[in-house]
Amino acid sequence: MSKLNTGVGVNLTDAAQFALEYAKQSGADQSEVSLHLGTGVSVTARQRELETVEKHNDAQLVVSVYREHKTGSASSADLSESGIKASVDAAMSIARYTGADDCLGLADADGMATKPLDLDLYHPWTDDVSQLADIALQCESAALDADSRISNTEGASVNSYSGCAVYANSHGFLSETSSSQHSISCSVIGGKDDSMQRDYWYDSNRNPLKLQTAEEIGLTAARRTVERLGAKQIGSCQAPVMFDPSSAKSLIGHLIGALKGGAIYKKASFMLDKVGQQVLPDFVSITENPHILGAAGSAYHDGEGTATQAQRSLVSGGVLQGYVLASYTARKLGLQSTANSGGVRNLRVSNTGQDFAELLSQMTTGLLVTELIGSGINMVTGDYSRGAAGYWVENGVIQYPVEEITIAGNLLDMYQHMVALGNDYDTRGNTECGSIVIENMTIAGS
Repeated sequence: MSKLNTGVGVNLTDAAQFALEYAKQSGADQSEVSLHLGTGVSVTARQRELETVEKHNDAQLVVSVYREHKTGSASSADLSESGIKASVDAAMSIARYTGADDCLGLADADGMATKPLDLDLYHPWTDDVSQLADIALQCESAALDADSRISNTEGASVNSYSGCAVYANSHGFLSETSSSQHSISCSVIGGKDDSMQRDYWYDSNRNPLKLQTAEEIGLTAARRTVERLGAKQIGSCQAPVMFDPSSAKSLIGHLIGALKGGAIYKKASFMLDKVGQQVLPDFVSITENPHILGAAGSAYHDGEGTATQAQRSLVSGGVLQGYVLASYTARKLGLQSTANSGGVRNLRVSNTGQDFAELLSQMTTGLLVTELIGSGINMVTGDYSRGAAGYWVENGVIQYPVEEITIAGNLLDMYQHMVALGNDYDTRGNTECGSIVIENMTIAGS
């Protein structure tokens, strides 16, 4: 165990195996362990000067034990032999006091991922801190120089993170993964007369070579901010609402939240008992593909070691195909795990063929939402009410920016009354989705 005498530079595979062996010696019927080592840097520029540089090294151990259908978990940043023992001891102690539940335990052994896949997840950013600082300064300068009405800035940031992780359990399963994630962002403030607005833009990717350029991100942040100047309130009304791609993702997120096994078995979801039913129009399909090379959510197994499927349909032709389940919630429902411990991975929503301009034209008159504020969602009933900002549209053309409004409806009804899905995909993050047009919603304004 000489490799385990320090938490720095520790061999994660040896540490995982040691944790499992010690848990077994301590009386655990089953056990699992996740370990992670990573390093990152964050650089921020503001008012054309370097403001902050942060470098960090992370180490984490999470161990869970199961004994007599009871469980305990503990975590630590100490990956030394003594630190691992202390974490296992703490987990075993917790397990003694928790209630027994027949559904507790590792995911089924026959569902473990047996074929490791190289999903192209590891692309460390080789630029040094001074080069990352230059990128942040270039990004902010592009925004500040784009328009004289850009009066202030909240800064531009460059973030880079790379790490390695091991997951292992007492079924004999063990995986090792290296991954990276990088981003560039910019947020600026614009002013005109008594009006001031703020907006931002960003990009993220596992591969820094695939990020938008610093100049593109800065220019987009400036454009979005200037376009919001002179925003008005509108009167309360009923009208079509078009969610731009970044806002539309939230509608898909609410759907996924309602499909999670925890909400379903607790009967606390507006999607309860909806499998096999038409929950969206027949032109809507939503698929999950965890095996896309280099994508944000890619993984060949979930957080419990269960093998993921290359393509899984959540909604097909508007019909709900199934829930989002890990092993525990699957057992609670008498179903099989869908390999979603840790969440869904790489969702893609279908489209009806129109681009952004064509959707505006189709909507004719209504509200274009580009920002959502607050979280007034009732996941039991589906009631929906959120603050919003965006643009008022007439005759298919944006007329002026609007703010300080609230949009309301019921998610079940909103899903049923989607009338178009755009092909203007936002590919950042874990969900690829274009603009979504809802036939009619309540808009509360002045």
